[in-house]
Amino acid sequence: MARITLAEKKLKVRETVVNPWESNTEFASLTAEGLPPVLVDLTQHGTHTISGARAIMEYANDGSKRHPLLSEDPFERAEARRICAWFDGRFAQEVDAYILAEKVERAVLSQSHFDAGTADLDVLREGRVNLTEHLDYLSELLEKRDWLAGRRYSLGDIAAAAHISCLDFLGEISWRDRPVLKDWYQKIKSRPSFRGLLGDRQPGLRASRHYTDLDF
Repeated sequence: MARITLAEKKLKVRETVVNPWESNTEFASLTAEGLPPVLVDLTQHGTHTISGARAIMEYANDGSKRHPLLSEDPFERAEARRICAWFDGRFAQEVDAYILAEKVERAVLSQSHFDAGTADLDVLREGRVNLTEHLDYLSELLEKRDWLAGRRYSLGDIAAAAHISCLDFLGEISWRDRPVLKDWYQKIKSRPSFRGLLGDRQPGLRASRHYTDLDF
């Protein structure tokens, strides 16, 4: 979410990879939470350190008037923030905590020489049931709106696309059955801000065949 937002605002950043399970005293000194992402902004007024994806998104959007990612309409602005909170909360707890934990975290731990075992199929099955319900809800929103929060592309779309891109990487979404959602994701996937994500790879995991295809 943070990376897409910074790219949408056309802000130049230098990325540093941090593995949250490894001890890193320098990184720990930057954030009380102890988890990435963290943005260190070197401004003319001093250094500002912003912790957490949501905080970085709001900070980047508020810090530059160019390419606004929140509507001037109060309802649409509130909707965008509500959708961000939906993905931070319910989606992360009901989908990511099942599918990404089983398929991604186990692969990462195995690459780091931990005995992570094999994926629990019952957990994956439950996560996929939950995913279907969430995708149904997103489709319902998009049948009534141009974008998730209303008439314009917003932080809400970025939050949704960031989570969905992880699941699309794993081949967890059947786009054939979701034409409205596919059209929305196709538009976001074609934006320059998304190119960095499409180039990401994770050792031990293979991206779905269509992951980098803009006309999937």
